[in-house]
Amino acid sequence: MSKNLTQALERIYGAGAADQLARYQAAIAQFQATYGAHGPLYIFRAPGRVNLIGEHTDYNHGFVMPAALDKDILLLARPRSDGTVNLANVESQFEPFSFTVATEIPIGAPGHWGNYVRGAAQVFTQSIGRPSGGWDGLVAGAAPFGVPVGAGLSSSSALTVAAMVTLNTLAGVQLPNADLVQLCSDAEWYVGTRGGIMDQFVALLAQRDHALFLDCRPDAAGHFQTETIPLPTTHRLLIVNSGVHHANTRNEFNLRVAAGRAGVALLRQTYAHITHLRDVQAVDWAALEPLLPESTSVAELNSQGLTLNDIPGVPTDAELRVRACCRHVWSENRRVIDAVNAMRSGNVAQLGALMNLAHASARDDYAISCPEIEVLVGAAHQVDGVAGARLTGAGWGGCMIALVQTEAAANFETHVAQVYHQQMGRDAEFFACQTTPGAGLVLQL
Repeated sequence: MSKNLTQALERIYGAGAADQLARYQAAIAQFQATYGAHGPLYIFRAPGRVNLIGEHTDYNHGFVMPAALDKDILLLARPRSDGTVNLANVESQFEPFSFTVATEIPIGAPGHWGNYVRGAAQVFTQSIGRPSGGWDGLVAGAAPFGVPVGAGLSSSSALTVAAMVTLNTLAGVQLPNADLVQLCSDAEWYVGTRGGIMDQFVALLAQRDHALFLDCRPDAAGHFQTETIPLPTTHRLLIVNSGVHHANTRNEFNLRVAAGRAGVALLRQTYAHITHLRDVQAVDWAALEPLLPESTSVAELNSQGLTLNDIPGVPTDAELRVRACCRHVWSENRRVIDAVNAMRSGNVAQLGALMNLAHASARDDYAISCPEIEVLVGAAHQVDGVAGARLTGAGWGGCMIALVQTEAAANFETHVAQVYHQQMGRDAEFFACQTTPGAGLVLQL
């Protein structure tokens, strides 16, 4: 087993395989202690992700460029002869649970970690038109190898994807990854959240040492364009968690979604065919800006005969910063395309400059930064060898991503940690991440 497992880990983690071996062996031992040592054992994994550039563009049908990380979630599973799924976790705060696979699966308590697995099982079963069979499972996502919860690295999507690839393999169906992306996205409805499709795409389609360029606008057949882009070999992606998560971000997020949709409603008076901001991407900003007020409200739009649909939690008199929010989305899409071209040509300096511009736009136009992130970004720019740094994720806390020369990584961590503690009284958490392939079966024992 050891030789086969080592080879499988080298394929996924490269130079980091040796560090992962003990983690996998411990998970196997815990699975066997929980469910017994006899019978086949499947080991699946799904990675977390970080977005290099392309923030708040996915739900506007724009462009994004994430990468899959070596911070991942393992799911060990053994098929059962009945329709019961039993799931345990290596972390004791996540209590074991069971459910029966069916086309309608009762949801657990709000916030329960098992709901991500239940949602995946329900959506998958509905998709194939029959119960997919039960299994005993163990989830392993503990530090330092797991996807950190609440850091904006998509731990919940990783769990959903891990469950989906487990279901797909054990049912013997082998749906293609493009189908699994949509099923994982649909499973979010079960849990009660709904985002874009970026997390699921990169978790399933990523390649090691590459970012994934994704066009979030489907074609007429419902297909999405993706392309793997080689990452610079001279630099590392360093992620710094501020440890801050500001309250009331859902309302703030909704205001920005509403501002974008207000922009579309206003621009449609001139460009009648558009449905998303992406549809005016080829138009110069100088032509768009006069058509967009600095701010408006739902009530003002209604008085002009313009209606915004499906904007929950936005008061009719709330200020919508239309021009600035639309400018961010329009310019960020351009930056993603420019970043793809910079990476294709090996121009790390240009890639870093685009990351810096993306941060300024997120801070000034989309207004999603916060003092803690600003301290981290400012400290990063004080270190020689940093090509670029910006906030990553939804904003209002969470993480910064920096593109750092490999030999400067140690100095970067020391300096940024010191500055952050001195100015904010907090300790930052650092992830020196390697990229990995997308989710799937690691090994069958």
